[in-house]
Amino acid sequence: MTFGLVGALEAFPRRLAAREVRRLGGDLQHGVTRRTTHVVFGRGLLARESDTHIEGRLAAVTKRPLTVLSENGFLRMLGLMVAPQAATLSRRSIIDQSGIEPGTFALLSLFDAFEHQAVLYSFRDLILARKYAGLLAGGATWGRIARSVRNSGPITSLTALTLHTEDGEAIYARSGSGLTELDGQGLLPLDKIDDAEPDVLFALAEEAEEQGRHIEAAHLYQRCLAADPGDGIAAFNRANCLRAAGQIGEATGAYMQAIKLDPTLVEAWFNLGGLCAGQGKIASARQYLQTAVTRDPSYADAIYNLANLEYQAGDLIAARCWWSAYLELDRTSEWARTAEKGIRYADLHLGKRAAG
Repeated sequence: MTFGLVGALEAFPRRLAAREVRRLGGDLQHGVTRRTTHVVFGRGLLARESDTHIEGRLAAVTKRPLTVLSENGFLRMLGLMVAPQAATLSRRSIIDQSGIEPGTFALLSLFDAFEHQAVLYSFRDLILARKYAGLLAGGATWGRIARSVRNSGPITSLTALTLHTEDGEAIYARSGSGLTELDGQGLLPLDKIDDAEPDVLFALAEEAEEQGRHIEAAHLYQRCLAADPGDGIAAFNRANCLRAAGQIGEATGAYMQAIKLDPTLVEAWFNLGGLCAGQGKIASARQYLQTAVTRDPSYADAIYNLANLEYQAGDLIAARCWWSAYLELDRTSEWARTAEKGIRYADLHLGKRAAG
């Protein structure tokens, strides 16, 4: 199993979680790669990212057949948290009885706004769902609810409170005739040196990368590596940023570093192959792309790029072989139609050579 971490963990230091994952024979890494099997959404996302950004991250992940876990779901899977009892209600039952939109319910579950995270839920979860439905009707967003309730203490304690929102921006617990704000959130100071710092730095680096601030992002990923020298994903992301900034030599070295730290990271082999191809280093590009395919035979992009590389190098036999291999994985996309055209072109010219 390979666990990909999206956002910083708040309930448990990452180094301890990584140790427990290794004990089970798995790996814990930042981000999501081709070999990721389980994705953990850390609650640190709530402090740093907007609702829209988080929704986009979740949508990207759910395009693949991956197991998505909340922090609590992750800890329960590792045996570090005891699962609550009395879970008898299905997800559909909770949604139908509370009136919460399914996507909103999924996001609230993902950030542990319920006692349970997936599959079966409890009656207390139904009570919470109905309270959240009232807050949503009052103008609160799922993100505001998630940020507020996670800073309010044990989640089950909310079942005894009357929750209220006046403007959708703040959530209160009503006590008698008064209101007490539920939310006490705050950001972790960046100069605080503790177990969470590498994850905070990583989140800042991702943010800079997404906004096109590639030099700044590369610097932040380098700080991640200083804090955690074994982080192959940070090295890979740094290489991507250096490449985007036009620092090709530095990017090449960074991809090499990523591969050294994590030889199974096929995306690094693939990107390094593309970098070499762009520099006209055909033999090196071929070697790196072939390594990516050897490690992941279903890596269609690498196979397609190998076909294109051989075609441009004038080796139609090799190009035809790789185009055929690509079509075994994809027969419907625009790339597949290009591969079919490539095979017809190769057959035509190879036939002329044989006849000539």
